[in-house]
Amino acid sequence: MSITSLYSAASGMRAMDTQLDVIGNNLANSNTHGFKSSRVNFEDLMYEVRRQPGSLNAQGDMSSTGLLVGLGVRTSNTQLDFKPGAMEETGRSLDIHIGGQGFFKVETFDGASADGSAYSRVGNFTINNEGDLVLGTTDGPVLSDGINIPEGVDVQSISISSDGVVSGEQGGVNVEFGNIELHRFRNQQGLKQVGANLYVESDASGPAISGEPATEGFGSLTNRFLESSNVDSVTELIRMIRTQRSFELNSQVIKATDETMQAVGRLRN
Repeated sequence: MSITSLYSAASGMRAMDTQLDVIGNNLANSNTHGFKSSRVNFEDLMYEVRRQPGSLNAQGDMSSTGLLVGLGVRTSNTQLDFKPGAMEETGRSLDIHIGGQGFFKVETFDGASADGSAYSRVGNFTINNEGDLVLGTTDGPVLSDGINIPEGVDVQSISISSDGVVSGEQGGVNVEFGNIELHRFRNQQGLKQVGANLYVESDASGPAISGEPATEGFGSLTNRFLESSNVDSVTELIRMIRTQRSFELNSQVIKATDETMQAVGRLRN
């Protein structure tokens, strides 16, 4: 019956609607530092088996093919693209770029994760009223490495080495304030996005693996730079056009199915 094509086309429209949502979010964050774009993966649904492959025909011969009709499509998952964004020079002494694998660890708001920690690729740090390094976001989560800049230190004199040593001038003397660690995961795709440029670990990502920057398995740090969004606007626009066309084609299938069912209904008259 044509009713099968109605449901198949409807599932296609729902899938394309989800695809447009993800594309819209990617494009909206094309200027968000450290943002990683997502893509939607699809999978076909179950099949109605009208004749099994290998069944015997009237002559007793085995058929080489069967007759199977698919029942549509569904969204299987969204997948993060962790390819690096471009380096953007800012000149700010507290901006840090991660060149390679790794995340900064911060203490975030209650409920975001089991232990209250989250991870970010963005290194747009600033100093709060107590002198702690915090992310320059709405909530301003504190960097977990416990780096505190004492009063009287010229912020412009602060530097961060490639291996994470934070230092600056205090009373004309160069002083070290601490070390920044990086953290990585066996399965980055399993990280949960919670907004505010933050990720939290999940059972799928596995526990965080900690280490020093510029060592094996971890990227090096570059001071006075940030990582730009890795969204390719041209690719996203092409994907959006293809998605729109697919949505329109599925709507045409529904229209054609409706016309067919009307024609069948008129046969009784």
